[in-house]
Parts: sequence; C-alpha cells; structure tokens
Amino acid sequence: MATAQHIPDILSPEFAADPYPAYRSMREHAPLLWHEPTGSYLLSRYEDVERAFKDKESVFTTENYDWQLEPVHGRTIVQLSGREHAVRRALVAPAFRGSDLRDKFLPVIESNSRELIDAFRHKGEVDLVDSFATRFPVNVIADMLGLDKADHDRFHGWYTSVVAYFGNLARDPDVAAAGERTRVEFTEYMIPIIQERRENLGEDLLSTLCAAEVDGVRMSDEDIKAFCSLLLAAGGETTDKAIAGMFANLLVHPDQMAAVREDRSLIDRALAETLRFTPPVHMIMRQTAAEVTVSGGTIPAGATVTCLIGAANRDEERYRDPDRFDIFRDDLTATTAFSAAADHLAFALGRHFCVGALLARAEVRTGVGQLLDAMPDLRLADGFVPREQGVFTRGPRSLPVRFTPAGG
Repeated sequence: MATAQHIPDILSPEFAADPYPAYRSMREHAPLLWHEPTGSYLLSRYEDVERAFKDKESVFTTENYDWQLEPVHGRTIVQLSGREHAVRRALVAPAFRGSDLRDKFLPVIESNSRELIDAFRHKGEVDLVDSFATRFPVNVIADMLGLDKADHDRFHGWYTSVVAYFGNLARDPDVAAAGERTRVEFTEYMIPIIQERRENLGEDLLSTLCAAEVDGVRMSDEDIKAFCSLLLAAGGETTDKAIAGMFANLLVHPDQMAAVREDRSLIDRALAETLRFTPPVHMIMRQTAAEVTVSGGTIPAGATVTCLIGAANRDEERYRDPDRFDIFRDDLTATTAFSAAADHLAFALGRHFCVGALLARAEVRTGVGQLLDAMPDLRLADGFVPREQGVFTRGPRSLPVRFTPAGG
C-alpha cells in the first residue's frame, strides 16, 4: 500500500481550503492510503469507489453505520442488509418516485419554492444560501411529513448537528455530544406525533409510513422516527448544497448559465455535472467483511474504508478534463444521473443508492426554474467569488446575488 507524505492530511486546513489537488495526488500516488487519525483506508479512484458502492461480492458492507449513524438517528434503513433492507426499502421507496412524487409532493415542492422566492423577489439582492437553499429542502420535507413548518429552525438545528456528527473526523467531543443530544430531542418531538398520526391517518408521508406494509411487516414507531431523522439530515444537507453549488458553478460560467436559462431541460445536466464536479457529500464510509485487493494494495477484513467521492468524481481515467465544469460533457449521462445506473458517485450506487435522488431532482428542477423566472438577470454580487467550505459535506456558505427586482 502506498504512502504519500506530501499529500495534505484530510483534517488539515490546506485540505479544507481546496481538497482537489490532494485528491489528484492520492489518485496518482496513493490510491489506497491508510489514515491514522480516522482509523480508515482512503479510496480515491473511480473504479475502486464504484466497486465499493456496487459491492457485488458482499465485501464492502454498511456495518460502519452501527457506530457512525445509530448514535444520532437510531437504527436506520441504510444499516440493514439482505431481506431486512429490501423490505424496509420497499416500505419507503414508493413515496419518492412515480405517481406519489408527482401527484402528492410536487405541489408541495412548488408552493414551498414560491413562498421563499416571494419574500425576496422585489428586493433586487439576496443571499441564495441563507434565504433559499438552506430553507427549501427542509421546508419541503417538513411539509411532506405533515410537520409544522413553524419548527423550521429546530429542524435545521437538528440536521446541522447530525451532519456535523457524521463529519466529526477529528472526534471533537462537543460535536459528538451535540449530535447525540439531537437524537434525544428529535425522539421526544417525533414519537408523540407518530403515535397521534397512527390514530388519525392523513395524506402526508408520515401517514404513509405508519400505514405501509410489505409481506406482513410494518414499521415500528422507532423505525419511522429513525427514517424521518435520516430524511431530514440527508435530504436537507445534500439538496441545500446541491442547489447552492449548482448556482455557484453556473454563475462563474455565464455562458452555461445563459444556456440553462434559455433551455430549462438543461437543469438536469447542470445538476448532474454539479454532483460530479462539486458533490455535496465528499466521503461515504464502508466496512470490509473480508480481505479485499484494490488499486494500491490490500485492505484487511473488518476495516473501515472512506470512499472519497470528491476524488473519484474527478478521476481523469473516467472523465475527460475532470477539473472543468461542463454541463455539455458527453462522458456523463444526465438521463440516468438520478438512478442506480448513474455514472457519477454522488448518490452512491447499488442497493444503497440514495432513495431520495428523484425527490432531489424534483426539488432542484422546480426551485432553479422558479429562481430563474424570478431573477432573469441574476448575477453575483460585485467582487464576490464563490468558495466551498467543509470536508465531509462541502458547499458554498454564502452566495450573494443581484438582480432586477420584479416590477423594477
């Protein structure tokens, strides 16, 4: 296994400022790298990360989620395997695709986007992260579940703590304690709501989860609470950063922004390329059930493996000119980008492919379309240069823009 002393540590300020040169060095010189502080093996090449996610040999498992996710969510669908996983996925998946998504939840997505945009469409300036991206997906999920959107700030605080817990690679005890406290607070909030909803089923997603049954199996209160917790964190953080990242990428490539504004069918291409070029989640862990050989060496059984999505998605062996943002590239397929047949890695792949991928696409299609309608001459604030922040999850913290206000 290669080691590379010149590669910045993934916990270093240099890496956090710009991880992409480090990713390139890893792919070239140390495609398998032991990282002592996290106690994990780092995989950086596309072929290795793709193999870990597809896991046709049942070597790369999700047993790591027992310690990585369970302390903050409880036991969730992503920890399960085999029949147990298949049944739980069958219980929740229908709500995120097909007629349920189109008929029940697309109107929720459209109204939430419009409501947020109405608050600033007459102002001529806005921070798209603060006023739209961080609010939109959380509000949509709360509405889908039939929760009170007045609790938005609590939801946002909870998912921020949970995501910080996942990304606590330096093992800060305060971050860990805040994440674990969130599990208690969210449980106290959700369980009474779930119990009440079982008695008074409605048309919302929470009612669907309460009533769903596959092969005689129904979800327990704890199952539903854990899934809602996962949905808020995964659906909030990732869609938030995908929208912000997509606008940041387009705003610094005005020709591509103009093309998307002119032809809204290109939104899917712009999102797919954003997920490749600046993925919201840069790292997903797996655990080995047996010894396995990958590029650069052998990983022992029972090891934690950190799959570097941010590195794999810029692998020059997979993509031409990978450090260039190009919504028209012909080596990325937009039509399959939101399915388990995707040829980027931002949603993982295989049986643990993100169940909310089509929901994310629907949110981005709607939100981006409405934003472009409301701000036809959208541009970055003078002198502002978008900058990503974060290590585990990554995206712009701020995106101030200017536009001619409606009626202006």
